[in-house]
Amino acid sequence: MKCINETKFTFPAKSTNEAFARSAVAAFVMQLDPTITELADIKTSVSEAVTNSIVHGYKGGGGLIYITVRILNDNIVSIIIRDKGCGIEDIEKAMEPLFTTGGDERAGLGFAVMQSFMDSIKVSSKVGKGTTVTLKKKIAKNDP
Repeated sequence: MKCINETKFTFPAKSTNEAFARSAVAAFVMQLDPTITELADIKTSVSEAVTNSIVHGYKGGGGLIYITVRILNDNIVSIIIRDKGCGIEDIEKAMEPLFTTGGDERAGLGFAVMQSFMDSIKVSSKVGKGTTVTLKKKIAKNDP
């Protein structure tokens, strides 16, 4: 796929920055004129991925989160969210609904939410090195 436009940003893994990440990605995607539903799906998925990095990747202890957003041909948005946290030992298990390493206050639905709102989700991780989540969504063309 050909990249039409791209932005990258990095920010501290603090829960107060989750809204910034969601809004920054949404602002960049606006160039494709997404529907309200498409935009909400993207924002929610970014929120879940960033929260996973903060809560599980860094265990709330800080670090950096790296986001790359690409507009690809055919109105496809690619969002890559990466951390250099503890990594995921068993990705398949981590992606099971209701599985969490975050204690009783976490629902374990982050990956399930991302899967339901995005066209594709790819997770790669190395224990002790971090995790990368790649989200993709095709934005419907809104012809006048």
